[in-house]
Amino acid sequence: MELEVRHLRALCAIADTGSLHRAARQLGVAQPSLSTQLRRIEQELGGPLFLRTRTGCRPTPLGRLVLHRARPLLADMHVLVVEARAAAGGTGLRIGSTASKALAGWLRRLRADGREPTLHMNVSANALLGMVVGGQLDVAFVHEVEGCPLRIPADLRLRVLVAREPQFVSLPADHPAAGEPEVDVRDLAGDRWMIDPTVDGEWDAVQRMFHAAGVSPQVLHGDYHTADALVATGEVVTVCQPTRTPRPDMAVRRLKSDPLGVRLLVAARTETELDGVYPALEEAYREAARQAPAYREWLDRQRPAPGGRHRPPSPALP
Repeated sequence: MELEVRHLRALCAIADTGSLHRAARQLGVAQPSLSTQLRRIEQELGGPLFLRTRTGCRPTPLGRLVLHRARPLLADMHVLVVEARAAAGGTGLRIGSTASKALAGWLRRLRADGREPTLHMNVSANALLGMVVGGQLDVAFVHEVEGCPLRIPADLRLRVLVAREPQFVSLPADHPAAGEPEVDVRDLAGDRWMIDPTVDGEWDAVQRMFHAAGVSPQVLHGDYHTADALVATGEVVTVCQPTRTPRPDMAVRRLKSDPLGVRLLVAARTETELDGVYPALEEAYREAARQAPAYREWLDRQRPAPGGRHRPPSPALP
């Protein structure tokens, strides 16, 4: 067996995540397959690279030596691929993203600039960041739930699109709370909520919000496409992004005191890659914000008040 780039990526993923399970998820492979691959790599190199404990995996001295040499090799390989594509005139751009209303406008602008983006969606921001590190993606647009920091690899470059985006709530259009522009979490204590527990950090943050409000509503677990359908039929309420646009059967309202927030990040391996995609994303996000009435109203409330008094800081939007 000869070591290949994919083997080095696997070792770095195990070291970065501290877990075979999380590394397998990041790499998009089955854990048994990754375990088998690791055993073969260790046999090839002549010793164990990680100590397996109940709390995870830690590099051995041999593992640290291999990782020390592997990381710059992977970085050089990424630069080689980027430069080769540029020299060949390639315009393909591999984008990964968590859900966002800004995506359509972003892709449209990139195509207008002569780029040909492909899109990989994933609810896990950590998985997308790992794919950028591993070379499967060029750029990732992700959200980091407040109070639940992402595992951001040290060799990624980041750009913050919005430092704190408030999260709103979507509820049936005929819900009693839909008659007000702002909803208190306590007024929804008797409702069923639907939350997607596979979104990194989201369930923990929602639980903290319930605890702070002193409520314990019934919670169903499901993806947010299903949640939208159930909100429309009056079955549930759910957390939503502020750029979510209302429908005749669904209202979008801000939450009193903004108890939930996320940070919106763009990640790439180089500053050059970020410079090539960030302006288009910023424009697309502004467009999405303007098209969402509840968010537009919330942003207007954050602007400086008459007389020079300033309200709390808001995202860098018009």
